[in-house]
Amino acid sequence: MKNILKNIFTLGLILLSMVQINAQQKKTMENTALLIIDVQNDYFPGGKMTLEGSEKAGKNIQQVLEYFRKNNLPVVHIKHISTNEGATFFLPGTSGAEIHPLVSPSGDEKVIVKHFPNSFRETELLEYLQSKNIKNLIITGMMTDVCVESTTRAAFDFGFSNTIIGDATATRDRELDGKIVKAADVQKSFLAGISALGNLYANIINASEFLSKK
Repeated sequence: MKNILKNIFTLGLILLSMVQINAQQKKTMENTALLIIDVQNDYFPGGKMTLEGSEKAGKNIQQVLEYFRKNNLPVVHIKHISTNEGATFFLPGTSGAEIHPLVSPSGDEKVIVKHFPNSFRETELLEYLQSKNIKNLIITGMMTDVCVESTTRAAFDFGFSNTIIGDATATRDRELDGKIVKAADVQKSFLAGISALGNLYANIINASEFLSKK
């Protein structure tokens, strides 16, 4: 009988601990939204502007998205539509401009259309986040050195606390002074720059690290 009572007591402690852990996790994610920037078909193999590692990044974003959905946390999809003269991808009405199936919006998840690299410029993003009392952003998407970076810096200026999931972003080779700068180097440089000065603009972690803490 004593053993049975002891086992029941132990089980009760375990269950109480699990409840406390879940409550702490939810508190940690209060006022936090997931931002998925420009994960659209043209950036994937077969698209008009294929990025290095877009599929891997897309799968990591999908995992983070699943966590937010499971915990009923806010998700914002950013969709770029090119309206500038001479644009060659993300053109209006094309399949390449559609959000990739890996992260297709679901239910009442917010979708915001932009026309500039900075997701806040001439969009309702700031107003929407403020209406939801969002203070913290988990940022993912493409391209690392263009739309992700410009959006993150703008978010900092608006007072948001930012975390970028580094391996949930992607870019491509660049050219400078007639020389090719590899996508991997561009990726590292821009993530290093935006997290400089004690993670001033954003803290950088990977998807597995983010999910392991939840």
